[in-house]
Amino acid sequence: MAVVSHNRADRLRKCLESLERSEGRERLQLIVVENGSGDSSAQVVEEFPDIQLIRLPKNFGLTKGLNLGWRAADAEYVLFLHEDTEVEAGTVARLADALDAHAEAAAVCPLLVDAEGNPAPQLGSLPPDGGWRAAEPAPQPVAVEYPRGAALMARVFLIKAVRQIDERYGQFGGDADLAAQIRRAGKKILLIPEARVRHYGGRPEEALMRADFLLGRAVFAGKYLGFFAGLRARLAAIFGPLARLHLAELRFTLAGQKIDGTQS
Repeated sequence: MAVVSHNRADRLRKCLESLERSEGRERLQLIVVENGSGDSSAQVVEEFPDIQLIRLPKNFGLTKGLNLGWRAADAEYVLFLHEDTEVEAGTVARLADALDAHAEAAAVCPLLVDAEGNPAPQLGSLPPDGGWRAAEPAPQPVAVEYPRGAALMARVFLIKAVRQIDERYGQFGGDADLAAQIRRAGKKILLIPEARVRHYGGRPEEALMRADFLLGRAVFAGKYLGFFAGLRARLAAIFGPLARLHLAELRFTLAGQKIDGTQS
């Protein structure tokens, strides 16, 4: 399992505590990629003796963090988690069993639920538009196009087949690209309703975060829809913030600045 964390020490502790309660914990390899936090996140990880810590000097973004996580994993499957999640005790085993049982699936995801246990925003569309809708509980696994990357278990061989999650994305877009690559390979992503993960979310949107999303959407459009689609999305990333007078956001999109370690 690979947990990518940045500046949310309290959430990270809850996430790791839930993973420690997982069924078959002794067989699980837990990796935390600590993305240059300024809080006590690294010290939180050190409270758990059997968790591997990859500590980065600054925030290199979620996509690079995911790549570092799966490369460090010595396993056939890797479960990607955001630090603002908590897993139920049987979730990891249920997801692995689902991949064992469904050769047509390159990845599986649990049902994301909120603090009250109700389905949380989870399913997006390709190309990504930033919108999420809750999944409907179902009696059996169901194929989905693009589930939120807050909790996703993938076959490592598929990521190796495309070399890595495309690092032209910074914080946003890597999970959408992975979903698109799975679809391109003729494989499925299955949502496993009986596997549950609580997802809190709630990170405040800042100008750089919004710019990173717009720039990531332009990368996706250029890669999968063609040069002119990518150009239109890149122009929209500039003129959208300009029209809204979001000048800090505009400054980042003009510079092509993502959350990828190059930001100041």
